[in-house]
Amino acid sequence: MSEIVHPSPSRRLAGGQLLGSSQLVLAVILAALCIAISLAAPQFYSEANVIAILRQCALVLIVASGMTMLIITAEVDLSVGASLAFVGCIGMAVLNATHSLTLGILASLAFAGGVGLVNGLVVTRLKVNSLIGTIGMMMMLQGGVYLFTREAVQNHHQLPSFTGLGAGYVGPIPVPVIFAAAIFIIAYVTLRFTTLGRYLYAVGANEKAVRLSGLRSERLKLLAFVVTGLCVGIAGMILASLMNAGQPTAGRGFELTVIAAVILGGTSLLGGRGSLFGTLLGVLVLKVIDNGIIILGWNQDLQMVVPGVVIILASYLDIVRNKANVR
Repeated sequence: MSEIVHPSPSRRLAGGQLLGSSQLVLAVILAALCIAISLAAPQFYSEANVIAILRQCALVLIVASGMTMLIITAEVDLSVGASLAFVGCIGMAVLNATHSLTLGILASLAFAGGVGLVNGLVVTRLKVNSLIGTIGMMMMLQGGVYLFTREAVQNHHQLPSFTGLGAGYVGPIPVPVIFAAAIFIIAYVTLRFTTLGRYLYAVGANEKAVRLSGLRSERLKLLAFVVTGLCVGIAGMILASLMNAGQPTAGRGFELTVIAAVILGGTSLLGGRGSLFGTLLGVLVLKVIDNGIIILGWNQDLQMVVPGVVIILASYLDIVRNKANVR
């Protein structure tokens, strides 16, 4: 059995230096944004506003952790926003019918994981490009949620444990932040310190070499799709708890924010390179900008403009990084 061909030490060093420098730049940008916004609006550092930012970051980071692993394998999932909305409706409907938070969460995870599985099979078995395949899934989910319910699924069970899922605290820390931190740590350890993580990087960097080594690259990609789906399931239930309803339109534009954060954090759309710490910084930068737009009283439509600009700029920087790695 052949061994996986790894990049040379010089290329690994160059890639690590570029990734590290981009994260340093992101950290500086984040600090500058916080200072600038706080000077214009001192309430930026109020306890209520900081908690609001952390909650918003938590939802994006949960899904972005899975998306980082997926993009590292050179695939992408554009259906996460539509799936997020559908998950909230299904979870709330099951909660209303059973009055069981456990069953509601399991139903949400099963649905979201199933969406990820189908996406993975379409890409790995049918050989459909992941961009096209997940756009198709996004359209089916956006239409399907209205076949499932024509309006928001309201909370008819009033379970305190469900409310606590989105609005609760453990000590001074919001529950969604704890979920996001746990998922981030698991994903970080997996990518950084496990054989599975090395294989995911290898699939994105050189899928042919992975196949020659005897590994099933399709299974690794399928796993990444399912993990991303499960992350959507968790985020969808937290969002439904925060809104106290399952909203069919809740995930509009969410996929753009997630992908923008991942790419801004230095993960290459070509696969094989990325960092969850960079993704975390990307999430923080985008959500601080969103929060600044609100508290400064600017037009909130800018919140949709910013991720689009970020995707274009970050993609260009990715091209520059790849050229530097080649040299």
